[in-house]
Amino acid sequence: MNIFRLAGDMTHMLSIVVLLLKIRTMKSCAGISLKTQELYVIVFVARYLDLFTTYISLYNTVMKIIFLATSVCIVWYMRYHKVVKQTYNKDQDTFRHYFLIPPCFALALLIHRSFTVMEILWTFSLYLEAVAILPQLVLLQRSSNIDNLTVNYVFLLGAYRALYLLNWIYRFFTEHHHTRWIPWISGLIQTALYADFFYYYIKSWKNHERLKLPA
Repeated sequence: MNIFRLAGDMTHMLSIVVLLLKIRTMKSCAGISLKTQELYVIVFVARYLDLFTTYISLYNTVMKIIFLATSVCIVWYMRYHKVVKQTYNKDQDTFRHYFLIPPCFALALLIHRSFTVMEILWTFSLYLEAVAILPQLVLLQRSSNIDNLTVNYVFLLGAYRALYLLNWIYRFFTEHHHTRWIPWISGLIQTALYADFFYYYIKSWKNHERLKLPA
């Protein structure tokens, strides 16, 4: 644990709080991609199956349960809540997210640290998480009216990944130059996908304008 890891976890947690706040208080999921949320459920299920086999710390266990439970909760709201599901932008959320799953799993079978079930699933979760934001970014490009809670949710998700990159850099210099290429490269790709969003987010914030991504 270090300050960057803690800040990353708290930023991730805050992004979920912002999203649930939007869903619970506004009874709306407008601007939120169900496809991205479903991919996150798959990511967390694959990554946190070790809850049944490995104990690291109370903090680690609690965070895993929170991320897994809230991701399932968000998908449930968007799919089954009688009010919230009516606000879902189904006609704009058309990214074929299921096409992302097979190549990520195939890549995990080919490039991994060790050929065990848990290791393959953990690696698969990293590859899939790196591209899970794509349906959300595509939806934002197609949306003409993006509310502040949605924008802040996506920004916090991107900030969480950027902080985790700093965490890995810090650990490289403090843990005997321990190299972990798979999470490093996956994290870099994921953070790079946010670059365009970050640019327009900062620009809109400086100009006190509503965020509008180029189509």
